[in-house]
Amino acid sequence: MSDHRRCLAVALCAALLGGPAAVAVAAETLPPPQGVVSLSASASVEVVRDLLTVTLSTTREGADAAAVQSQLKQALDAALAEAKRAAKPGQLEVQTGNFSISPRYTNKGASNGWQGSAELVLEGRDMQAIGQLTGRITTLTIGRVGYNLSRELREKSEGEVSAQAIARYRAKAADYAKQFGYAGYAIREVNVSANEQMPPRGVPMQMKAMAVGSEEALPVEPGKGTVSVNVSGTVQMNR
Repeated sequence: MSDHRRCLAVALCAALLGGPAAVAVAAETLPPPQGVVSLSASASVEVVRDLLTVTLSTTREGADAAAVQSQLKQALDAALAEAKRAAKPGQLEVQTGNFSISPRYTNKGASNGWQGSAELVLEGRDMQAIGQLTGRITTLTIGRVGYNLSRELREKSEGEVSAQAIARYRAKAADYAKQFGYAGYAIREVNVSANEQMPPRGVPMQMKAMAVGSEEALPVEPGKGTVSVNVSGTVQMNR
């Protein structure tokens, strides 16, 4: 019996005979694992963002809260009616956003009427249709524009990149085992994590979008983002 196996047998016997305290002692007597190496590998791919989100909004002010609310509702109802005519599941989704009314105050803290805002959110993969719709909505103006990946594209990209990262991890483990003079390896533990890097569109694009007039379609240019997958963990190299 090798020294390692003899130490392991002694430790197990001590644990079985001596209870919890003996278990702790037995753990201390075990030799540290041999031939264990920590590895990591990653893969990434650039993908064109296929999901556009446009938030349109408007504000109103007045002395009467009910009047402000009514004006906001009229503006939102008109925009919503126009948007619903163009809505297509998955391609152009429509939903209302924030709707709020709050008191307005002077610099001295005195009440000075009411102010409110309303939002309409357009989202989908048909970017041209969304851009054209924003030009037909005249009661709201563009507040925010954002690009992202749809769930379908994200899952597809992560699946492809995960396979590449795992293959690189396995190849690296086999290569290290060979270089250290081992016959092979076994995976002890492994972690797989995915993330997206979506560069911001920047201030110029945002300002251009906000300046679009009521008769113009919003120009769209989604750009690319990066989907990355990292694989990390430890492997046991075997003789």
